[in-house]
Amino acid sequence: MTSIITNSYKSIAVALALAGSLSACKVGKNYQRPELPLPQQFTADSATTVSYADTSSIADIQWKEFFTDPVLQNLISKGITYNNNLQAAIKRMDQAQQQVRQARLLQLPAVNLQVTGSINRPSENSLNGLSIGSFLGKSYVENYNAALNFSWEADIWGKIRRQQEVTISQYLQQQEAVKAVQTQLISDIAQGYYNLLMLDKQLEITKNNLLLNDSLVLATRALRDGGSVTTLAVQQVESQRQATALLIPQLEESIALQENALQLLTGQNPGKLDGRSNLSQQTLREQLSTGLPIAMVSRRPDVRSTELALTVANARVGLTQANMYPALNLTAGGGLESFKATNWFSIPNSLFGLASGTILQPLFQHRNLKTQFEIAKLQREEAVINFRQSVLQATTEVSNALVRTEKLKQQRQIADAQVDTLRSAVQNAQLLFKSDMANYLEVITAQTNALQAELNVATIQRSQLGVVVELYRSLGGGYK
Repeated sequence: MTSIITNSYKSIAVALALAGSLSACKVGKNYQRPELPLPQQFTADSATTVSYADTSSIADIQWKEFFTDPVLQNLISKGITYNNNLQAAIKRMDQAQQQVRQARLLQLPAVNLQVTGSINRPSENSLNGLSIGSFLGKSYVENYNAALNFSWEADIWGKIRRQQEVTISQYLQQQEAVKAVQTQLISDIAQGYYNLLMLDKQLEITKNNLLLNDSLVLATRALRDGGSVTTLAVQQVESQRQATALLIPQLEESIALQENALQLLTGQNPGKLDGRSNLSQQTLREQLSTGLPIAMVSRRPDVRSTELALTVANARVGLTQANMYPALNLTAGGGLESFKATNWFSIPNSLFGLASGTILQPLFQHRNLKTQFEIAKLQREEAVINFRQSVLQATTEVSNALVRTEKLKQQRQIADAQVDTLRSAVQNAQLLFKSDMANYLEVITAQTNALQAELNVATIQRSQLGVVVELYRSLGGGYK
């Protein structure tokens, strides 16, 4: 009996060695990055000679160093800790990690320990009952079995390895998804914060302009009382003051809504944000190195995610192709068996062993498997298109941010000069009005233009800060 078991396990060892040598085969092509429509370097636009070919990139800067405002840093830190969308993405990544741990065990054999005991009492008038009675001298049969069973599929065509590749790539894709959520979250918080500072600045400008309107109203009333202007002039000036005053509750509403939006992004209840700085205290970065476009592809999380989706699609092509080929399954088992409990552990008489190998070739399912294979190839082609589109979209976003950076700088210079001009115009109009050398309409026009110009400068300042944030995000910065 012992020799039979030994020979069985020798056969299993030979089969395992043969399967191991065959498992060197692996159907399907290994992943290779497709050709990408990338420029050699980033440029601000086609009409300028400014280029950004430096290999360093602002995306390599940690967000705590990139954003120096303490209040903004605190908001971003809260967002990373408490934002629900980011926390949900992390949980999805943890789920994928568990699947990776399971996938690493796919090539190991399945091992089961089975212990059974049974009693069978057939009818004494049946053939089985008569046979058992004459053979055993009793009317029932006992059987006790303790066995260790093995089953294993030889990975001849690389099917299991392709499945592992799919699982690992999906996990890495979830990692990149977490990074993408974080980079977008940081960008949203920074954009919201700068928008809040802009609204604060515009509210301050409006209140200062309202004081000018008040003084104009008083002066116009005095002139009316002296007979120099009519009541219509007073009404026009008061109407202008009311138009300016109307902006104040509108801006206060926008401020409150923006504060609530920032609280939502940071996972907090709605409420005010105190202690923030003002727009004029924010400084623009002078050095905006973008690095090379090819480095952006490997750095930006959402682009990496689409590339990993392509690796998943590529591995599935090999997996569906392997399903069309024969599968070799090996099973083995051994243990102790006896029809008497007292003899159950009598060794070697109670020992038993078995081994078998099966080659399974799909026949009638071939058309279905072929269809799955063809669909997988088409899905891989679709994934290539999606990857190229994500690269093109990312490159366009970087280029757009560079264009806006250059043009906003020019707009800021013109807007600042316009504010200086109109402030001087307001002062001159007020002096001429008091000297009866200008009418009230000229003063109203000067004040209205000055207010609009100052509000416009605040908007441009905010846009300049925002486009730097957008450039940082579009290059893949924010997850460090």
